Amino acid sequence: MSRPPLEVADVVRQHGAAFLAHYGPTLSGEQHRALRAIAVCRTPALGGHITQCDHCGHEVQAYNSCRHRCCPKCHGTAQAAWLAAREREVLETPYVHVIFTLPHDLSALALQNPRHLYGLLFRTVAQTLQDIAGNPKHLGAEIGGFAVLHTWGQQLHHHPHLHCVLPAGGLAAHGARWVPCRPHFFLPVRVLSRRFRHLYVAGLAQTYAQGQLTFTGRCRALTEPTPWQRLLATLRDQEWVVYAKEPIQDPQHVLQYLARYAHRIAISNHRLVALEHGQVTFRYKDYQRGHRLRTLTLDAMEFLRRLLLHVPRMGSTGYGTSASWPIGCARRSSRNAALCWGRRRDSLPGKRPWTSRRLR
Repeated sequence: MSRPPLEVADVVRQHGAAFLAHYGPTLSGEQHRALRAIAVCRTPALGGHITQCDHCGHEVQAYNSCRHRCCPKCHGTAQAAWLAAREREVLETPYVHVIFTLPHDLSALALQNPRHLYGLLFRTVAQTLQDIAGNPKHLGAEIGGFAVLHTWGQQLHHHPHLHCVLPAGGLAAHGARWVPCRPHFFLPVRVLSRRFRHLYVAGLAQTYAQGQLTFTGRCRALTEPTPWQRLLATLRDQEWVVYAKEPIQDPQHVLQYLARYAHRIAISNHRLVALEHGQVTFRYKDYQRGHRLRTLTLDAMEFLRRLLLHVPRMGSTGYGTSASWPIGCARRSSRNAALCWGRRRDSLPGKRPWTSRRLR
């Protein structure tokens, strides 16, 4: 892929100082570090290295990367490393992709309490999938997979949702056989939605009762029982969004599919269109109008504010960029896995045809 003419780093370098002057006191240490890392990535500030071909001796000089998880230029390396580590784990079976979304009413509370609300999201989604898949009416099997948290929408608003990628089936009782799902159907979405809502609201009420939540700003009123119960009632009355795609039939494509979701960032450099007169224009996909590509123009300060909503805080595992947590027990033992899934791929990376050394 060619290098984009405009980068998020350009926005940070041109408008980062003004942004910090306005919002600096309200930012966390992680957000300050993310801005600096993006600004200096692949610049003389981080030094450089020389890459030399072992065959012809050709040398290429390059500046070092910041390797920050929120940097648009560095996620490719993490994606490749994750992909290599997962090569032996993909099973010779179709896979399904299920997405669980938190209601908008919880957005402000989640920003103030990411560790508790996102941790609860992972736990309740895992429990939901296990409960429904384990029911003989639906699949009657024990399932496993990965869940990846994204906190953004296409326009960079706060939109927390969990991408779950699972084998299209599971282990029967005692792991004696593999139970596949139907060819074009995994689990009933409405049943998943109702169970997800019930478990999450119950867990949220328990967390509140234990005094573990923080309430500031517009959430301060929730410290009183009446507004809190009103919020819970609103959440119970809503239809929670769960979306399930048809199973991916060819497991050869599963790894690339997994990698795209496991190491995705809020916005890539290739989506940026223009940076003019203090405004940033970028492309986004309009899901409400047939997935059409449209453009949105924001003030540079607002663009950076939205971008930093998705920088992980210390102690909130994976919030912001992504986090992969196992769901259930995907392989209870190597003997059962071999029995149910057959041989796994054995793919070892070959020797790299180049060497690298750091510049002084």
